[in-house]
Amino acid sequence: MKLQILVIALYTAAVSAFGTSSTSRRDFGVKIAGAVPAVLVGAPLIANAEVAVPEQSKEYSFPSDWGLTFKYDEDAAKVRGHMVTATGLAKGSDRMEEFGKNMKKEMIDFVSYYRRFPKIAGKPSFSTLYTSINVLAGHYTSYGFKYPLPEKRRKRLYQEYAEIEKSLKRNR
Repeated sequence: MKLQILVIALYTAAVSAFGTSSTSRRDFGVKIAGAVPAVLVGAPLIANAEVAVPEQSKEYSFPSDWGLTFKYDEDAAKVRGHMVTATGLAKGSDRMEEFGKNMKKEMIDFVSYYRRFPKIAGKPSFSTLYTSINVLAGHYTSYGFKYPLPEKRRKRLYQEYAEIEKSLKRNR
């Protein structure tokens, strides 16, 4: 609903600014200046779109495909998928510590390998995945592999995972 109101407000401001009723530069500047605050206020709403945060679960299938294939798109999707699983694990999950150790090694290997390539390191999917990796690795470093992520951190990570998925679909 907020997004629709924002779009309508921006459309109205743009139409009035580009309308033929006035031709002076000053009038244009005054009219378009009204649209700038709307964009600045509305932009965070788009970036922080609500993402469904699933409940933590003890049931999951332990992956057997750890490690890199050295093909960025495949590796990024695989690391993201493993991170989604790691983020959803509840306390006391079967093989949780082993999963966490494998996850941390895979994240370190991924970042260590791909950050050397400027074309990959400049992609939005890589930078967002790098941020997510730092959050999850930081959690493992601070709390260990046996403790699940707090709700606030999980919510942020799921938002980043959704953004990564969109970027990977666009080959970005």
